Amino acid sequence: MSQLTIGDQAPDFSLPDSEGRMISLASFRGTHTVVLYFYPKDETPGCTAEACGFRDAYDEFARAGAQVIGVSGDSSESHHRFAAHHNLPFILLSDTSGAIKTRYGVRGTLGLLPGRVTFVIDKQGIIRYMFSSQLRAVRHVREALKIVQSLQ
Repeated sequence: MSQLTIGDQAPDFSLPDSEGRMISLASFRGTHTVVLYFYPKDETPGCTAEACGFRDAYDEFARAGAQVIGVSGDSSESHHRFAAHHNLPFILLSDTSGAIKTRYGVRGTLGLLPGRVTFVIDKQGIIRYMFSSQLRAVRHVREALKIVQSLQ
């Protein structure tokens, strides 16, 4: 697994969203800061709390020029149901092979649960912040918002 650090260029990728459209990180370069968060699984308690936290703060992220993108190994269909069930206004991407998670160095917890890591990537594609915590899912939102606002 690669070990990314703050100041590194974020690896580009292209993954399907909840509607099956291919979304690439490069498409946001020059226009948006990206909050890229990796989470274990749709509809689980911690992941739902985290997603709803990003939903509730979405307008603040948008005002700060950021696009929120969630990534998990769930299918596009699962993401579609998850987004509809919780009124999620942001992009959910399907990394069913785990290749992007691996490129970002997102590691599992105790070898059982997929990792929960948030990256803030500036408009030039540089990683400006990383936060990893399996148990403090909602803190990912607060930490990312603070960094995004500081980049304005």
